[in-house]
Amino acid sequence: MESITGADADAGHSGVPETESPLPAAVRDAAARRTDPRRLAVFARSDFGRFWTAQTISQVGTQFTAVALPLLAALSLGASAMGLGLLATASGLPHLLFGLPAGAWVDRLSRRRVMILADLGRAALLAAVPIAAWRGALRLELVIAIAFLVETLSLFFDVAYLAFLPTIVPRSRLVDANSRLEATASGAQVVGPALAGAFVRWLGAPLATLVDAVSYLGSALFLWRIRAAEPPHDPASSGSTMREEVRQGLAAVWRAPVLRALALSSGMVNLAGFLFLSIYVLYMTQDLGLGAAAVGLVFAIGGVGALLGSLAAGPARDRWGVGPVLLGSQVLFGLFGMLVPLAVLFPRYALPLVMAAECLQWAMVLVYDINAVSLRQTVTPDRLLGRVNGTMRFLVWGTRPLGSFVGGYLGMRIGLPATLVVGAFGMSIAFVPLLASPIPMLRSMPQQ
Repeated sequence: MESITGADADAGHSGVPETESPLPAAVRDAAARRTDPRRLAVFARSDFGRFWTAQTISQVGTQFTAVALPLLAALSLGASAMGLGLLATASGLPHLLFGLPAGAWVDRLSRRRVMILADLGRAALLAAVPIAAWRGALRLELVIAIAFLVETLSLFFDVAYLAFLPTIVPRSRLVDANSRLEATASGAQVVGPALAGAFVRWLGAPLATLVDAVSYLGSALFLWRIRAAEPPHDPASSGSTMREEVRQGLAAVWRAPVLRALALSSGMVNLAGFLFLSIYVLYMTQDLGLGAAAVGLVFAIGGVGALLGSLAAGPARDRWGVGPVLLGSQVLFGLFGMLVPLAVLFPRYALPLVMAAECLQWAMVLVYDINAVSLRQTVTPDRLLGRVNGTMRFLVWGTRPLGSFVGGYLGMRIGLPATLVVGAFGMSIAFVPLLASPIPMLRSMPQQ
């Protein structure tokens, strides 16, 4: 989860009522409006339609890169396990190093321009790979440097994108807009790696990255066609230093009870989740005896769960309210994670259990993230959106390397199943900061 922001108490944390009832007429009408073909046609021609298309192309490119660069390192350059580890580290460091200043820069500049320049920069960097291969100058060190720079630009793109969306979408429609964006991102999660593998086999790993470069050019083209005027920048920050603006972003998150709860809950999920993920594949292959095909099937079903979650986020918010949905999705996310260590006790049902966990947890991640990001965008003043998004990225994604390190250490010390139990337990208590905040009482998106 990138950012983790009434029903009766007896109904439980899931927010599900004790008895099923048909959807209210207002919810049915809203669903009908969302799927009206005439409305969707106008929607697609709007600034948001262009933004949505750009983000879809960019997401496919990002997923493509995530597979193509490691394959390039392994197949074309013969990288060792250490080399692949350094490549993965280079892809994760920018969020820790630049998350806070990225938010300050995004609030100083045109957010649309930041996204366009990030796309053009990523295209140029990835185009350098086949050029270097053609000249016989391609080395693992160059690929690592390119991965670091591409992820740095992706960080700036993501922070700007989250801050730009309220410019072209009314805040009352943010859940609907984020649901559409995440639905296509989930599709990219399934399609992107498959395309990357096919193009690497067809064109070779160096030339395949050129396809990714073209995708970023397409994204930049659609962003360039957006005509919406951005709001003026914060006049209070005109004479302030970068350090002061970073401090303002941290203060904005910490002093707002809703944003603070989202940051703490997200950080707990990412710390425990990456502790869990660091040994997850090893656990499936060694302890559960699953082969490569079965492991691939487990991850593929996660994409299906993500798609279902992106489609359910808006209707769930309409039915139960934003606060109960945020709290309930976090509780269910933790509970579903317990299915993985449970598979050790029932090896006969290991594959169905881990597949169910993967699908259901991804569904809950998307339900949570869409509503949490929409809540963050709603309650944060536009002049602070970049800094708040950058702060969230730093606080939440910064826990990932720590979680991965702790997971590897515990895996050696106490064994894989016990480590997974530790990770699953950590994810299961991530709802506590939400419970101690005003969030459970929120039925609709508040005003700024």
